[in-house]
This record gives sequence, C-alpha cells and structure tokens, in this order.
Amino acid sequence: MSIEKIVEQALQDGYLTPSMEAEVGLICNTASELSIEEYMALDRLMGALLTGEVVVLPRKQFINVMEELVLSEAIARVAEIEATSDKTLDVGDIAAYALNRLPPLYATTEEGAQFQRSKAKDELQNLISQRVNEAIAQNIDRQPINPTPFGSSPDVGSQLSELLKFNAPRYEQQSD
Repeated sequence: MSIEKIVEQALQDGYLTPSMEAEVGLICNTASELSIEEYMALDRLMGALLTGEVVVLPRKQFINVMEELVLSEAIARVAEIEATSDKTLDVGDIAAYALNRLPPLYATTEEGAQFQRSKAKDELQNLISQRVNEAIAQNIDRQPINPTPFGSSPDVGSQLSELLKFNAPRYEQQSD
C-alpha cells in the first residue's frame, strides 16, 4: 500500500494501526527518494496526529506462555534422546507440532504470565508432555524434505526435486 493510501485510510478511520505505521516506516526506509505527493501525505498525517484527528493505536505486548512451556519440554526430551541414541531431532519442528495441538495461553503482564504458567503446570502438564511425545514420535524417523529454515527463500526447483525424490524414490525419468 502506498503512503498516500495509508494516510487516506488513517484520516478516514481516525487511527493509525501499528501495521500501517510499520508500512510507512518501511517505505520511507527503503525508498531512495520520496515523491512530493508522499511528502505531502506525510505532512498531512503529522498534522492530523498533532491535532488529535488521528491517534496511534498502541502496540499490544503479549506472550503465549504455552510456547515457553512446550519449548522447555521439547528441549529436555530431545536432549535425553540425543544423549542416548544417534538420532538428531529438530526441536523447532517438535515444538510447532505440539503447539498446533495445544491451547494457547496468552498473557499481557508478568502477573498474567505467572498465572498462566501455574495453571498450565497444574492442569495441562500431562497434555503438554503427551503432545511433545507425539511430536517426537512423528519426527524421530523422518527425513526432512525441506530443511530450509523459516524466513529464507529456497530454490523452488530443488525443493520440488527433493519432494519428488522423497515421495517417488523408484521413479526413473524416461527419455523420449
């Protein structure tokens, strides 16, 4: 979205969301030079912010306590398995698998996070352990199809080739 459209939306709604603010920042940081229209739109936004016509919505800080509980359990279990066998497990895959099968426990304060931790240890520890064990069972004998970490952009052709090798190991390409 362009700066002009973001400013127009903010003026219409009366607020600037954190994602709108981030997008304006990204445009300003990556553009080598802003156009006169973009400068004018930013000037309108600044004026509206100063007069209170547009307000900035605060960024809400929160955490999912379940993530730290699952990660702790996964790390402990993986360490046990790797210490007593020649298996190598992916903690990220295991945690993601388990988290997708557990309820989230969000908190916005340290007191709330402590409450959620205590609640989870009392009521959900067995379920957390069970889901982590299921994740390990899924992960233990699996060969990664795409070991590329989240956030990088792999070569699609090589990904497809690896996927085909994994799913059709006996297929041989026939020449015409």
